[in-house]
Amino acid sequence: MKRSDKPITTGISNKHIHVTEGDFKTLFGADAKPTIKKDLAQPGQYAYEEVVTLEGPKGKIDKVRILGPYRKQTQVEVSIADAIRLGVAPVVRDSGKLDGTPGLKVTGPKGSVTLEAGAIVAKRHIHMNAAQAVEFGVKDGELVRVRAGIGGGRELVFEQVLCRVSDSFALEAHFDIEEANAAQLKNGDKVFII
Repeated sequence: MKRSDKPITTGISNKHIHVTEGDFKTLFGADAKPTIKKDLAQPGQYAYEEVVTLEGPKGKIDKVRILGPYRKQTQVEVSIADAIRLGVAPVVRDSGKLDGTPGLKVTGPKGSVTLEAGAIVAKRHIHMNAAQAVEFGVKDGELVRVRAGIGGGRELVFEQVLCRVSDSFALEAHFDIEEANAAQLKNGDKVFII
């Protein structure tokens, strides 16, 4: 079977934030611990009940969900429209590559954190384990083309989709909400590497 015949489940990403333990305690209190709302598709990843407010030079966005577990750096992931609403430059980046990205103010019920950097528009990507990478004929860090929106009336091809390979990953293609809307994609829909 060709890789273009192997379906990959889609996960749609809306605005969210990953935080360090220190920043979580600043935002929610020194004794606070996060409460898991639900597990996400990637093993060991989950959405917390806790939400924060993001504030940029031109606007703010309330009720932005925190995703866990804790990270080494606090990272805000927004869409291009969100970045414009906040008044920061929309910088498309791989997760964790935060040098030269805009900062924001993050506010919780007990305090706030001003980030010097950390706001990104996440680069579209596919999570897969090593065996799946062999099956698809790709390597970690490789860029591929992905066909999406099949049967929805808005079929399109996404260019430069990053392959992220780790044995801790489950097979899933991640697109942000704006990309998903362009192709009429929803969580659980299938896409194909071409």
